[in-house]
Amino acid sequence: MKRHRQILPLLGACALLLVAAGCSNGPTVSGSFDRTFTVSGHTRLEINNVSGELKITTGADDKIHVHADIHTRGGGQQDSQKRLSAIEANPPVEQTPDGVRIGKSGVRLENTKFDYTIEVPRDTEVASNVASGNQSVRGVRGPVKIQSVSGAIAVAEIAGEAQLTSLSGAIAATNIGDAVRASSASGAIAIAGVKDDVRANSQSGAISISKVAGRVEAQSSSSAINVEGVTSDVKMRGVSGVLTLHGNPAPNSFWDLHSVSGAVEVGIPAGANFHLLAESTAADISTNFPIMIEEQGKHSLRAQIGTGGARVEIHTTSGGIRLVPSN
Repeated sequence: MKRHRQILPLLGACALLLVAAGCSNGPTVSGSFDRTFTVSGHTRLEINNVSGELKITTGADDKIHVHADIHTRGGGQQDSQKRLSAIEANPPVEQTPDGVRIGKSGVRLENTKFDYTIEVPRDTEVASNVASGNQSVRGVRGPVKIQSVSGAIAVAEIAGEAQLTSLSGAIAATNIGDAVRASSASGAIAIAGVKDDVRANSQSGAISISKVAGRVEAQSSSSAINVEGVTSDVKMRGVSGVLTLHGNPAPNSFWDLHSVSGAVEVGIPAGANFHLLAESTAADISTNFPIMIEEQGKHSLRAQIGTGGARVEIHTTSGGIRLVPSN
């Protein structure tokens, strides 16, 4: 239920944007505008867009450069052109005390698509809400908070925290210097190279997480979850998708895996040390490396691997459990 509470407020807010987009049978006309703003120190970039692509990269100066390609339509050719000219003369961009805002409140921009390409200084944080359209952010210090209804989200080389939410688009985060929070209703989530904790939730999209220095929490209702290259605490929850976890648990860490009908595979390297508890209501448990059995039943196994220390607990209802060696 917690995951639904996180996603539904975004759905409500962005649905209003989609309704505002409206419908028109008039011809589409295209144009553009460019704006440059001088900023200093830590800067905030805020974007609210109904429809269109968004690409944010870092530039070489202390300015925010905004380029927009506009596609709009009205009730006829003359009306469409009039609408375009008005937007080009007074675009929905303004400077604020702490940065730049794109998508001015109170401005009606129905039946208009904006494709933005923006260059910002390195020391910029980004807060973006796009109803329909892909978004990418690269190279900023952050933090970044990206929300989308139907577009994909991709962030990379972010020094700060990343909070990413999409209803139907895929999410990708690479080389993040702080924590990552990712949530998607139907899109896949891929996260790699994170120096802090990761939390990922997906209802029907697969989750892939690798090379995380901090803790990992991953949950999916109907798709697979794959986690690799971890040593700290791990918590994985699945219903029908396969759970795969490869890594080497650090001393005192806790790996906690629960699945209903999906199989679970845990891969560990030679020399790993942990206490194992594996339980399955109706499926088999198998191991492909030496263990010291402490207690074993038809569908349960308690054992020590190496000198113990860390804890690995695996629980399934009808999914099988496999422990395999890995590099």
